[in-house]
Amino acid sequence: MFFHTFWALVLGFTLSGAVQAFISRKAMKEQLGDDSFKSISKASFFGIVSSSCSYSASALAKSLFSKGANFTASMVFMFASTNLVIELGLVLWVLMGWQFAVAEFIGGAIMILLLKLLIPVLIPERMIAASRENIEMERQAGSSKKATWHDAAGYTIGDFKMLRVELIVGFLVAGLAAKLIPTSFWGALFLSGNGLFSSIENAIIGPFIAFISFVCSVGNVPLASALWHGGLSFGGTISFIFADLIALPLVLIYRKYYGTKLAIRLTLVFWLVMSLSGFITELIFQLLGQIPVASHSMSHSNSIGWNYTTVLDVIALIVIIWVYWMYRTRLVEGDDQEFAKDWVCGMQVRISDAPANFELNGKAYYFCMPGCKESFAADPGKFISVDR
Repeated sequence: MFFHTFWALVLGFTLSGAVQAFISRKAMKEQLGDDSFKSISKASFFGIVSSSCSYSASALAKSLFSKGANFTASMVFMFASTNLVIELGLVLWVLMGWQFAVAEFIGGAIMILLLKLLIPVLIPERMIAASRENIEMERQAGSSKKATWHDAAGYTIGDFKMLRVELIVGFLVAGLAAKLIPTSFWGALFLSGNGLFSSIENAIIGPFIAFISFVCSVGNVPLASALWHGGLSFGGTISFIFADLIALPLVLIYRKYYGTKLAIRLTLVFWLVMSLSGFITELIFQLLGQIPVASHSMSHSNSIGWNYTTVLDVIALIVIIWVYWMYRTRLVEGDDQEFAKDWVCGMQVRISDAPANFELNGKAYYFCMPGCKESFAADPGKFISVDR
């Protein structure tokens, strides 16, 4: 599976790095002040062009919210930046077929519409207001320094470093699930043959599997492929793919960001939206007659040989070598730099947008999320050389 998707991962992350470096986020904070359709559309667009992993997306959404962005618009931004991205669509196309890639964007649009309609209804404004009061308002000034391809390479390599665990776990779990778990197990777990009831049950159980699997972002696509070939319905598979934002580690992050009550309410709303989106997407594809036939086999991704995929992988290898060289030849971080490295996870962050920072011996360090800051603050010597 990794052989078949390597080129797609490199292309997706490289384009994502370029977009993150060259598109300013200042406009995001200024144009997401309400939950009108205009603001929600902008939040969706900003999310798509700010492609990122689930963890950094949750941190950036919190940052936007703390700077005055509307809560619903911030959540839409988070969903779009993890579910409506290039690398996800490419990997879906390669591993599972064009129907899943198209369903990602159709279902993503449905999910954003549901978020716009349901969050104001199901999450009280007083709960959101109380959460905003507990978040420290950020005060960083934007930088006027122009980004370069070296900076874009930093984002690309940083995203790889941030997602390395999810990608490895995703491919390993998917491979084990496909080869070691018998078809009869999936048949017992996923109801089938009961028409509408089976579709509803599968759409509900999809996010639950994501919750307990701990696999986020692009890393959940290989596992989604294994689940699909194991018997999970089309809509259930789509809801599972969308559910990377309710993996247990992220739910614990929401609790830290917004408080326990809002985190629980938010997780349940997300689950509802993901399941409904998967179910509605399945109905649409049924009406169009475009639901693919599940073969309960992954033979298409079991072989490695000399073909067009090999050529694409060789080109991707050359590209990633160039990207890594650009990353290694960046200017040494200084006071005039716009970007900094998160020393805990390796991700590159824009200093003006960093969700967290920490000062040590007169020097500022920047992080993609408060969790990384806390790990660094607890033991800086684990990540950098510290004068004692």
